[in-house]
Amino acid sequence: MEDARKLGLIGKNISYSFSKKYFEDKFQRLMLRNHSYDLYDLAEISEVVRVFEDPDLIGLNVTIPYKEKILPYLDELSDEAEKIGAVNCILIKDNLKKGFNTDVFGFEKTLLIHRKEGHDSALILGNGGAAKAVQYVLAKNNIPYKTVSRNSDLNFENITPKLVSENPLIIQCTPVGTFPNVQDCLDFPFEGITEKHLVIDLIYNPTYTEFIKKAAAKDAKTVNGFYMLEQQAEKNWEIWNFK
Repeated sequence: MEDARKLGLIGKNISYSFSKKYFEDKFQRLMLRNHSYDLYDLAEISEVVRVFEDPDLIGLNVTIPYKEKILPYLDELSDEAEKIGAVNCILIKDNLKKGFNTDVFGFEKTLLIHRKEGHDSALILGNGGAAKAVQYVLAKNNIPYKTVSRNSDLNFENITPKLVSENPLIIQCTPVGTFPNVQDCLDFPFEGITEKHLVIDLIYNPTYTEFIKKAAAKDAKTVNGFYMLEQQAEKNWEIWNFK
């Protein structure tokens, strides 16, 4: 009898998540009957201690709002996770819990596929764990950026259409508009968006957020978070199985 190998996702209000079905389909395709993937919906990050007690657990994904809060519960961090200060993948091996950031891998692949000449400065909307991975990728690719968040000097009250028009790359990293709250949309000066813009919304459920729809109505090129999600999921699988 093969040992059970358990994986899962920790987050809050994560019933919408695609990860469970994605990995269960993978187990089926690869005929891995000893693998399982569970959702751990945690009211507080401290509850992760109980999750870690499962001796069959080999890895976890981490999503909103715990990508940064998980750090004190880990034994080691990859170089990228350390630089970014956020983790979305955990490998549990030899009683050590190591954190990785594969959002970086997924976002960079998305960006490089869709970026065109002229997409040379960016606005990042949000300042959570996902936004930190985006900041890291933009810095790596020498793309200057400004961050817009509720608590920063540049915020959703004072961002202007002019500033939007001057930054042809816009990355929406907040959870606003995620299923089931699909009618929600950031308060944003869409009149600054043009056909020269590339707008990436990291949300993948729904496929088209209100934010994407409003940007598309201004003839911007729009991309959702699905490809990024697939790419980081494959990277996670690699980490859990080959590290």
